[in-house]
Amino acid sequence: MNQPSDVPEITPTELQKRLESGDEPLLVDVREAWERKVADLPEHGQMRIPQGDFMARQDEVARDRDVVLYCRSGSRSEWAARILLHYGHERVWNLKGGVLGWREEVDPSLEAY
Repeated sequence: MNQPSDVPEITPTELQKRLESGDEPLLVDVREAWERKVADLPEHGQMRIPQGDFMARQDEVARDRDVVLYCRSGSRSEWAARILLHYGHERVWNLKGGVLGWREEVDPSLEAY
């Protein structure tokens, strides 16, 4: 049985509303480069830090902004969010369901992979 995560989450619908209102958090994509070519969220100046580089580059993520991390399904970004929270970031959310959740709730035209 899955246990609830202690990492704060934002749903794709909630994120879309924030982006449309101009209240743009920093988006951090922790997927590999090839995955972005298959499907991605709309461009909002995302940081691109693949999971394998995240520990070495986590200090590049702004501490003075809301941060939403995402990946394909939400598990890698949850891991990355947990790292940021561990190192003192306070305004961190994981995109629930990742790009697949975005596809399901917001943009069904995205390719599933």
